[in-house]
Amino acid sequence: MTETMCGVALTGHGGPEVLAWREDLPRPVPMAGEVLIRVAAAGVNNTDINTRVGWYSKGDNDAGDASWTGMPLRFPRIQGIDACGSIVAVGEGVDPSRIGQRVLVEPCLIEARGRMLDQPWFFGSECDGAFAEYCTVAARHAYAIESTLTDAELASFPCSYSTAENMLTRTNLQAGETVLITGASGGVGSAAVQLAKARGARVAVVTSEAKAQSLRDLGAEVIVDRDADYVAALGANCVDVVVDLVAGEKWSGLLDVLRPKGRYAVAGAVGGPIVDLDVRTLYLKDLSFFGCTVLEPAVFGNLVRLIETGAIKPLVAATFPLKEINAAQAAFADKAYTGKIVLTITENSEN
Repeated sequence: MTETMCGVALTGHGGPEVLAWREDLPRPVPMAGEVLIRVAAAGVNNTDINTRVGWYSKGDNDAGDASWTGMPLRFPRIQGIDACGSIVAVGEGVDPSRIGQRVLVEPCLIEARGRMLDQPWFFGSECDGAFAEYCTVAARHAYAIESTLTDAELASFPCSYSTAENMLTRTNLQAGETVLITGASGGVGSAAVQLAKARGARVAVVTSEAKAQSLRDLGAEVIVDRDADYVAALGANCVDVVVDLVAGEKWSGLLDVLRPKGRYAVAGAVGGPIVDLDVRTLYLKDLSFFGCTVLEPAVFGNLVRLIETGAIKPLVAATFPLKEINAAQAAFADKAYTGKIVLTITENSEN
């Protein structure tokens, strides 16, 4: 292995121009307790773009709090929260037999740079991620996987599917219950449809007519047009769980369709982060709210098992070479697809 590698460096907050293709990035060296992964493929996610433009900041895109943890990013930063690849070296204390394992990286990190973290980091945000030929991560966060899926297909899973599974875990969705999923055609939403069906739930989704059939094919039983009034379309007090990835101006209608003692989970706000809440609805209906970012301990291991057994399937809408990341993110922003867009990085990405 050479001491340098190719990859994309985020040089600051801003538009696509702050993403720089580099062929002289220093190849990382695994510390004690870490593994070095040759990255084969990496998914494109909202978080990549949100971090780049400073969307997480509550201070009008102030760079001082524009990360998952509310701390300033250090530049240059290699983004990429989704990683599929193979272990090619290990640090001190890691079993050398792990070299050669095909792995997925757990995106929510409780260990990094040789220490346990007081507050979880996120791969590709607080530390370098998958948008390069190599990356390092604590061995506990590199999950071995046995699958016939391609690396590009496997790279579509980590962030979106673990986010969706975490929301269903936090709300304790049960067989026979009804779940309403907003933003259902996106990576997290389409994952939630499959994972909810795997739990035996009845799935209703909010989407456009153009994407309705693809979601029916995944298991959605009820389609609600994104412009419809939720109560008129579904009825009041008829949903056990809401999985929300949109928020926005129609948010209060989601609480109206929840049954008393219903559960609401949120992990995105693409429709707008500021909403109107009538607190009386919250307490008179005994609703439970769950903000979902940090993964519950069992979530990623459960996800890997579901992938290995074929209980869920990848939804790769398109692939791009890493060097064409700007085109990939533009296609991602168009939202004219169901599922995920994936960047291929090394030649074994068709395994």
